[in-house]
Amino acid sequence: MTATVATHVNGAPVYYDQAGAYHPPNSTMLGFWLYLMSDCLIFAVLFAVYAVLGRSYAAGPSGADLFDLPLVAVNTGLLLFSSITYGFAMIAMQAKRQGQMLAWLAVTGLFGLGFLGIELYEFHHLIHEGAGPQRSAFLSSFFTLVGTHGLHVTFGCIWLVTLMVQVAKHGLTTANRRRLMCLSMFWHFLDVVWIGVFTFVYLMGSM
Repeated sequence: MTATVATHVNGAPVYYDQAGAYHPPNSTMLGFWLYLMSDCLIFAVLFAVYAVLGRSYAAGPSGADLFDLPLVAVNTGLLLFSSITYGFAMIAMQAKRQGQMLAWLAVTGLFGLGFLGIELYEFHHLIHEGAGPQRSAFLSSFFTLVGTHGLHVTFGCIWLVTLMVQVAKHGLTTANRRRLMCLSMFWHFLDVVWIGVFTFVYLMGSM
């Protein structure tokens, strides 16, 4: 439901949705911050589980035996570059350059899909080598943590494509700009979480 500017009170815009209901201008951003905090708790629990079970190999392979650090480094670079290109998209949005913004969003989506492709390849390779999530507690916690992050990136890519379609159809409306800001926070949040995964799971797990 699209919010439109109806009037101004003391210089501040007042928004109403299509049904005429009042839409507080900061309610969406506040709600999204609360969602990100709940997501932080989810990943904190998953990191804690991995910290407890990450050395429980059950006489199976360890991270040093399984992890391909150069490939993971490439994947990390893809996600970090996607965060940079999303930043360029937000700069273009502020300058009201819709075409340029859509181009940067498309590049961001390609980086995100590249990240997912490498992650799926890694999972397929591990399972093919007999190191699936059922092999040990270490691998169960690994697949759960990394897979949950991958699901978030997948949803982020779907959200990104949806917003690109909405912007192409309706332009940089107030509602679309707010949605792009929310996705920006979500995308950068995933980058921060992945830095933790790369350091705590892959680098430390390879020692």
